Amino acid sequence: MSVTFSQNVSNAAQRDIAELEQQIAVFESGKMSDDAFRKFRLARGVYGQRQAGVQMIRIKLPYGRVSADQLVRIADCSDKYATGNLHATTRQDIQLHFVKLADSPALWAELEDAQITLREACGNTVRNVTASPKAGIDPEEPFDVTPYANAIFEYFLRNPICQDMGRKFKIAVSSSEKDSAFAFMHDVGLIPRVEGGLRGFKVLIGGGLGAQPYLAQTAYEFLEEQKVIPFIEAFLRVFDRYGERTKRHKARSKYLLQELGLETLMEKINEEQTALKNKEYWVEGEVKGEKGKGERKELAAQNRTGGLGNIQYSILNTQDPGLNNWLKTNVFEQKQKGWYAAAVRVLLGDMNSDTARAFAQVVRQYADASDIRVTANQGYLIRNIEPQNLPALYEALNALDLAEPGFDTTADITTCPGTDTCNLAISSSYGITRALEKMMKEEFFETIYNNDIKIKISGCMNGCGQHSIANIGFHGSSIKNGQLVLPALQVLLGGGFNGKNEATAGDKVVKIPSKRGPEALRRLLRDFDENAQEGEYYNDYYLRQGEKYFYSFLKPLADPATFEQTDYIDWDHDEPFATAVGVGECASVIIDLVATTLIEADEKAAKAAETLQSGDWADAIYHAYNTFVTAAKAALTSEGISCNSQHGVINDFDKNFVAKHHFYNEEGAFKALVLSINKNEPTETFARYFVEEAQQFLQNVKDHRAQSLLEGNEAQLSLIEFGKDS
Repeated sequence: MSVTFSQNVSNAAQRDIAELEQQIAVFESGKMSDDAFRKFRLARGVYGQRQAGVQMIRIKLPYGRVSADQLVRIADCSDKYATGNLHATTRQDIQLHFVKLADSPALWAELEDAQITLREACGNTVRNVTASPKAGIDPEEPFDVTPYANAIFEYFLRNPICQDMGRKFKIAVSSSEKDSAFAFMHDVGLIPRVEGGLRGFKVLIGGGLGAQPYLAQTAYEFLEEQKVIPFIEAFLRVFDRYGERTKRHKARSKYLLQELGLETLMEKINEEQTALKNKEYWVEGEVKGEKGKGERKELAAQNRTGGLGNIQYSILNTQDPGLNNWLKTNVFEQKQKGWYAAAVRVLLGDMNSDTARAFAQVVRQYADASDIRVTANQGYLIRNIEPQNLPALYEALNALDLAEPGFDTTADITTCPGTDTCNLAISSSYGITRALEKMMKEEFFETIYNNDIKIKISGCMNGCGQHSIANIGFHGSSIKNGQLVLPALQVLLGGGFNGKNEATAGDKVVKIPSKRGPEALRRLLRDFDENAQEGEYYNDYYLRQGEKYFYSFLKPLADPATFEQTDYIDWDHDEPFATAVGVGECASVIIDLVATTLIEADEKAAKAAETLQSGDWADAIYHAYNTFVTAAKAALTSEGISCNSQHGVINDFDKNFVAKHHFYNEEGAFKALVLSINKNEPTETFARYFVEEAQQFLQNVKDHRAQSLLEGNEAQLSLIEFGKDS
């Protein structure tokens, strides 16, 4: 049954949802490979789980913003289609788990009715644009970065330059030099600055986590605001063309930066300037209608205070220790003098739907119902609270078990779902997180006042829990002891920020059984309490003592001679541990790679024609460029030639097809034609010419393929068996 749409759902979203419904039907009929369907559905927020037959739905919330009404809609959808749970992520999204594939279009339609999208929440696209949750109210911000984060999200949503890249691309916008959005670990990270009265950003590029974390390098110490989005577009075009596409583990921008070097990469980015849709892109500012560097008003420069302050305590004059702890750790005065923001700590990032609806009502009563921010440590931040309402807000939150003190402190651990739902996870993240938070509450309650040590956990090395940038981090692993295998934790130390607010990636120190995680953390915290110098930050202490020092007192926990029966059982489990790979999502099918690739080329050519018709010259040109590359890839595949980048496809087509099959008069002609995209302004004249050339080239490739099949000359490498947990 087809999905029905309300009048609130945009035409673009209706088209997306209808296409998802259609492709689900094609996939379930056996006419589409798992690989092709996976690529399609991921770009629409539908992600396969560890459990067969169900999906995780990732809801894209730009810079984490969600209204009270939208939160209620998400909760209602979770009840209707999922498990009644809302999982807040480290990328400021909300995820719903155990959704039937067939239900995903209807779920999406109900979310779009509330102006919530799934588009490009997963897949090889520009992922959710994250930002400091304090943006707009941060006492230390030079200006509100919220409009810039939103503009970046809108500019690249459905943008043809980032629909089919080699890998995902992540962008973060911090509100101040404290870099609370972790710009240093993103493909593009932005930190706001004002120089000479002009707004702009420090621009960092090529950062990333995973098994090999890299800190981003500085592209600009200051780039004027109107040049930021054009720069990101140019970088994406370079990444799309030169980025790795065959070796998935090498396909992030951090590896392209390592391969080319910063200077060469910046040269290639600059070469894209001619072809950009916009050479400047101005963003609306803090005042409605405000635009342009000469009109910016620095409203945030006045009335800045830090922390709750003695004024607030004198107003409240409370003797309630619970309220006092909450005020000290979860509440701060905004840059708008006399207004306050409150943070909500959420264990594991999980909130059930009933609590979410009740929380939304509390926000409506005491705070700004239009602007709740999901935070990178899996909580929520509400804003614009009047001081006299803070005690009542505390009582309301406490009744929902949402007034736990210690937000974003040592006691507040960040974690991914791990083996509960993820295919890639090795050992339980949720179980060890519960155990560690329980231990700290009982033995180290004072950690709710410590903001300098952050603990983060991932279920595997890939880093969804951001363990590499934790002062104390853990990721799921395993230890083999004879014929038996134990669930394990890799301990990492020294990530995140030091006392000078400099970012580092953590060092792998030792691997221990998961059940010994609480004892490892106990030893680390006690050691720091006993031996750190006055005012010394944890990372500075770690560097002073050195990796061997920490290895020496944690190593006894990894001694096989001391392993006990309980060490062979993971947290939240009763059975002996065994490493497991997630179940595949479909049966095996034989797929004609050339035909499949030509279908993709047809789709790109159709989009080129459509955007040409609507007058979107730059988009039409880029769709035509993708038509060239995809058709050339199909031709190369037909002869058993594989390439690891778009640039490689262009070069190899010239080398292998011009002389041999006479597609063009001389070698280099195809490359010159395709890369003429960089040498021409995106005008109507060039768009019409380029689209026509791409359409003709695609037809020539199809004709060549038909002749090759007739003559029996096509390489058998183009027929591949997909599925079986591919």
